[in-house]
Amino acid sequence: MLRVHHNIERYVMKCPYCNFEESRVLDSRDTENGVRRRRKCLRCAARFTTYERLHPISLFVIKKDERREEFHKEKLLAGIRKACEKRPLPTGAVENVADDVERELYALGKPEVSSSVIGDMVMAKLGKLDSVAYIRFASVYREFTDITDLKQEVESLIAHTPPPNGQLILPIKP
Repeated sequence: MLRVHHNIERYVMKCPYCNFEESRVLDSRDTENGVRRRRKCLRCAARFTTYERLHPISLFVIKKDERREEFHKEKLLAGIRKACEKRPLPTGAVENVADDVERELYALGKPEVSSSVIGDMVMAKLGKLDSVAYIRFASVYREFTDITDLKQEVESLIAHTPPPNGQLILPIKP
């Protein structure tokens, strides 16, 4: 929750259990993405963890039709989640992909980035994570117009993906 007091913005950390606005920090640790704080609610004594990170400069996405819109990680995460829906992925894998892409985008140091750059980053990460999620994402991102385009993408994925656990890959018959 954002509070403005004497022209200074500050966030109030509410307890997720009782919504009380005061807590005590028990432990703070630097992480790759910011600061992890272990807190204790001063009303109900519940313990919870918060993650704090700086918001870097605004980043704009240049869409295919040349429109520009502000980058929103939530939108990126929604697209990745859709591609990974009902896939047997480890807990947090989808969020890690979004975090990695976001970190790489800001590391570019550019105020604007093409949506195709973002799509390519996501596809590279999904290709290593789950081939079905990769194909699902590619089918939307690359806008396949017919089954031939999809088939070429699957064949390319198979050609560049090592077989799991030393298994042999069976050839695809036309």
